[in-house]
Amino acid sequence: MSLKTFTREEVTRHNVEGDLWIIIDASVYDMSRFVDMHPGGAFPILEFAGKDATDDFYGLHRQDVLVKYDRYRIGTIANEQPQIEFYKSGEMSKVPYAESSAWMGFKSPYFNDSHFKFRVAVRKICDSLADEARAFEDAGTKPSDEFMKKLGENHLLSMNIGPGPMLHGLVLPSGLKGEDFDYFHEIIVHEETARWKVRGFDDGSVAGMVISAPTIINFGTPALKKKYIPDIFSGKKRICLAITEAFAGSDVARIRTTAVKTADGKHYLVNGTKKWITGGCWADLFSVAVQTDKGMSMLLIERSEGVETKPIKTSYSPSAGTAYVTFENVLVPVENLLGKENQGFVVVLSNFNHERFVMITQVSMSARLVIEECFKWANQRKVFGKRLIDQPVIRNKLAKMVASLESVHAWMENIAYQMNNMTYDEQSEKLAGPIALLKYQATRMIHDVSDDACQIFGGRAITKTGMGRTVETLQRTYKFSAILGGAEEIMADLGIRQAMKYFPRGARL
Repeated sequence: MSLKTFTREEVTRHNVEGDLWIIIDASVYDMSRFVDMHPGGAFPILEFAGKDATDDFYGLHRQDVLVKYDRYRIGTIANEQPQIEFYKSGEMSKVPYAESSAWMGFKSPYFNDSHFKFRVAVRKICDSLADEARAFEDAGTKPSDEFMKKLGENHLLSMNIGPGPMLHGLVLPSGLKGEDFDYFHEIIVHEETARWKVRGFDDGSVAGMVISAPTIINFGTPALKKKYIPDIFSGKKRICLAITEAFAGSDVARIRTTAVKTADGKHYLVNGTKKWITGGCWADLFSVAVQTDKGMSMLLIERSEGVETKPIKTSYSPSAGTAYVTFENVLVPVENLLGKENQGFVVVLSNFNHERFVMITQVSMSARLVIEECFKWANQRKVFGKRLIDQPVIRNKLAKMVASLESVHAWMENIAYQMNNMTYDEQSEKLAGPIALLKYQATRMIHDVSDDACQIFGGRAITKTGMGRTVETLQRTYKFSAILGGAEEIMADLGIRQAMKYFPRGARL
């Protein structure tokens, strides 16, 4: 539909119910048919009949409302240009600290041209999937097979695992060769999916795979890898990590699920339960910690007779698929052993550094997204005749949020550089402590950012829809990062214990 131009005086004549126009940022909207459907009732629209409602609209609604109801836009104001920018797919935000420093015009020792091109390409892909992701989150439903296949087709599943031979030979977004994919490219992948702002769905579609697929990649037989990894990375099959039990959280050694070999030695008979298993409700495959005759082992178990999953209600969306899993006399071929029998701790510990690194990247981006929204809201919300940003107490909150985020992000980039340049053995020796401490610092940071953001947004911060929905989501879900992958207290203790391993015996004040 072609848009007409109007003068402001013309708009003022359409000021009654049944013939009601309003102006929002130089665009004219005919609200005559919409007024009765307005969720807030007719009065807020009637109040602005024939008038400019720009400031009040942006005090009540997110910009995507205008996109959703663009069909009511009938024209523009003659000789006036819009003053408010609309986001375009792939764009970088211009709001201070809304992007990491390399994307805000600062020089970086880490990022090169391949990273800048890669981010634009991945952002466009993720933007194209964002509405679907939010729909699943809001409905609390299983991420669809079609959606998972889209992730697979764009290599968003395989790239979440990080650099390695599994990516070699692939052409990734922006034309990047899989062999050239590094940990800074991986940071970008995690940050861009975090921009969906749907923590439950993100965990249900991706996070469970991130922490479980490496058990096959690194410890499965060639036959297991060939059988399952292509289907996992294409989105055809889903996998989760099943370690935690009601009896054992961080204390993995206390797990009670058992695996006893059958008389013919061809199978393990598995019995036990697992709890709080991310993605468990949707999983086709389970990487499971079990007690064997002389210690702990890891088994790959297919969903089959004797495997039952029940949803657990948590603070975030049911689309996370958080499950209580029961194994009752489940027969598992001995070929599905991951690593060596009775040496499952090696398998469990092998991916902890990477799992925590992934969580740190997501926490960092979650904070950045909320800080961006706080900057925007503080600039457009007026209280006592002033914008929030004109209040020193609000600027102080923003200062604290930004300073704590940027310190965490800088440490994260340093860790990524070490991962790019260290062997696996070096990483195991030197990075377990720093990564644990960084995860601890990151989750303390997000605790404070969430709290300050909640105060800035007020009642909107505890409302699931509308202006404060991003803050509400963070407020409701940030604690998952402080518990999953190693609780804060465990991380802090681990970091110092690792440091003490290398404390010089002769050091004295």
